[in-house]
Amino acid sequence: SGINAEYGGMADGSCDSAVVKDGPCPWAKSSSSLVFVAEQVSHHPPISAFYVEHPDCNIEVNASIWTKSKFLGLSIGVQMVGDTVLSLLDHGEEYHVTFPNGYGRNILMRPWVELGGKCEIKCPQTGYQAEVEFLTKPFYGGSKHQISGVIGHVAASKPFCRVSGEWNNIMYAEFEGRKKEVFVDIHAIPIIRKQCLPISRQGEWESRRLWRHVTRALAENNVDNASSEKFAIEEHQRALRREREETGEVHEQKLFHKEGEGWVFNNRLRHRKGL
Repeated sequence: SGINAEYGGMADGSCDSAVVKDGPCPWAKSSSSLVFVAEQVSHHPPISAFYVEHPDCNIEVNASIWTKSKFLGLSIGVQMVGDTVLSLLDHGEEYHVTFPNGYGRNILMRPWVELGGKCEIKCPQTGYQAEVEFLTKPFYGGSKHQISGVIGHVAASKPFCRVSGEWNNIMYAEFEGRKKEVFVDIHAIPIIRKQCLPISRQGEWESRRLWRHVTRALAENNVDNASSEKFAIEEHQRALRREREETGEVHEQKLFHKEGEGWVFNNRLRHRKGL
């Protein structure tokens, strides 16, 4: 059972609708908002579930993830275990996406992070699929943050598009019979700051309120206070867990429920719109 339940949201826009009021962030300003909500649904293993939706575009994303970490000399490797399902409700399509691994490099001197490993994107309804490999930087030479990918169809013998470049900069696509062209330019995508409720309006388990003292201590570079505040939170939650075990109470997640091997948001957009 989960020991933390944490959630927040992001939104932009200026109108209101019943769909928004019944959604994961009822205070969001518009049905053109992109809303994100997450909850730690399990402590052993530490699984986090998250849900994203855009009501006007009829898009929703359900995902759950947990990590396995290990030391690799002067690096830390984090294996991302889980699955994401992006649903295009107007088209009846679901895209299943796996996660890359994360690496913290040079942890004793000047740390930096990178992604590595293969990800798959598959749509069972259309048969289209992609495989993207995040290439880790070689020890000598080479460049950081490179990717290499192919896009194809299960019925085809070879891919119709190849993707290359830097995942945090510019990526290029090369379609069969055509010249390489810009596929995604990260710098051309506007940055929209997320919006959260003020801490005074958040519930006791929402992450910014729950961890506010730890956050303040870290901002003040006071590691001792941050550690003691973190310990206090975890001890309180362990006490609550022991109390539940003694009384036989079963912990219930606030926002998600188990469905198969994954976790699904309770009040998804498709159900609220009858899609």
